[in-house]
Formats: sequence, C-alpha cells, structure tokens
Amino acid sequence: MDALQSVADWPVESSAVAYCEVTSEGSGRARTTGDPDRVYPWASVTKPATALAILVAVEEGTLDLDEPAGPSGSTVRHLLAHASGLGPEPGPPIEAPGARRIYSNYGYAVLADLLEARAGMPFAEYLQEAVLGPLGMAGTRLIGDGPDPDSGAASGIVGPLVDLVALGCEWAVPTLIAPSTGQEAVSVQYPGLAGVLPGFGEYDPCDWGLGVEVRGTKRPHWTGPANSEATFGHFGQSGSFLWVDPVAGVVCAGLADRRFGPWAARAWPRLADDVLAEVARTR
Repeated sequence: MDALQSVADWPVESSAVAYCEVTSEGSGRARTTGDPDRVYPWASVTKPATALAILVAVEEGTLDLDEPAGPSGSTVRHLLAHASGLGPEPGPPIEAPGARRIYSNYGYAVLADLLEARAGMPFAEYLQEAVLGPLGMAGTRLIGDGPDPDSGAASGIVGPLVDLVALGCEWAVPTLIAPSTGQEAVSVQYPGLAGVLPGFGEYDPCDWGLGVEVRGTKRPHWTGPANSEATFGHFGQSGSFLWVDPVAGVVCAGLADRRFGPWAARAWPRLADDVLAEVARTR
C-alpha cells in the first residue's frame, strides 16, 4: 500500500504531501502527492525557518543564544524555546522566564526586531540571504500576516511543498549551521516545563527545542504513535506540518487549503505511521 494513499481521503480541496529518507550524507528523492510547486501559507511552520535564521546569526556572531532579549531575565534562547514568559500576543510577560512553556508568536516578533537591529537590514531580507536563498527555496517568501508586519516572523511564510521539504532536510542534516548547533536546536530546552500545545491541550512536560517542538512523551500528538520521542518539527493553523524523525531518518511535510482542525489531528498521525511503515518495509 502506498503510504501517501490516505491523503486522497483528506477533507480538503487541494493538498501536497511528501516524505524522504535522510542520512548523514544527505537526503534521498522525495515521494510526493499533489502539486509540489503550488504555493500555500505555512502559518506557524514559519517558525523553524525563522529559528534557522536566528541560529545562522548566532554562528556569525551577530547574536548570542544567551544574551538578554525580551522581558527582564529572558534571553534569545528563552524566546526561541517559548520559555520567555511572553504571551501569544504583544504585551507584558505573564510568567517569569523559564517558569512555563507559553507558545508565543509575539516572542518571534521580538526576535525578528532584535535581528533587524543587529544586522542592519529587514528581517525578511536577512531570512532570504541566510536561509531561503542558500537552500534554493526560490518559491518561498515572507509576508506580513496582520496589522503588525513583524508578525511575519512567526507565521508569515508562503511557499510550495518542494521548499518545505528542503527546509526539513536542512533541519535533519544541517549545512547552514554547525552540526553541534543543529543538535542543540533539536534538544529539549529547559527540560520539565509544562505548557499547552495549541490544538491539543496541556502537557507536562511540554518539550521544545530552539524553534521546533520535540515530541517527547506527548500523547496524543500530531505525529504518529510510531514516531520516536526524538521526532521534532512544527505544524501550522493553515493545515501545514513538517516533522523529522532522526531515529527513522525520515522527513515528512504537508500543506493544504483547509485550516488545522479535528480532521488533521486524525489524518496526520495515520499518515505518519503509514510513512514510517513503508520506509521500514523498503529497507
């Protein structure tokens, strides 16, 4: 059975989904269903791209992960890991830094503002030069998605599946940042923090890395029961997702024209299990 066959049953008008195997030497050819070049909004799957730009800036010396950023006591690391204490929307902190995992779009706008100030260029331009261009993501761009254009850093990317797969492969086998930085980024930051995974509920712990969610022990989850606890990635309210299972050596990504909801919470885990089973059969 084709692992992507179930995508035809999704309650959407259009979608594009792909997976590929990755090794330390790079990625294999992606298996795809749907139009890989059609542009869709990525919503919060923007954050792994933004985080990668921040990590490039850290390696260049433009930023430091542990320098102050955001509210008092918070750092760049706190902001990337949703541990700064800032709430989802602009405003004062609602917790002390490092006290709780609070998913914060606002925190990513703060990061973009900081990088703009340090680099002396608009964040969208830095993202293009540091991430999108080097990865060949020619169909992808960052746009504002609300009255505050800085919100683009949290959820403003639009682009095709082929570019989302390229981003996933970069997270799986980094080329723009050192392997040690990549490993740190997908490791749990501030272990033990409880928090809410939007769309799923409260988890304790609610594990997160630097720009990507780490599956850990969360149940239920938007990836499949067969995914390892080391699986990391992100999903967006636009019906977008990207995950990397480093144990299985698989990247999987999807875009759709229907917003996230119960349909996705059912369909995505089934797809993940089918993909992992197919990969295991063919090895």
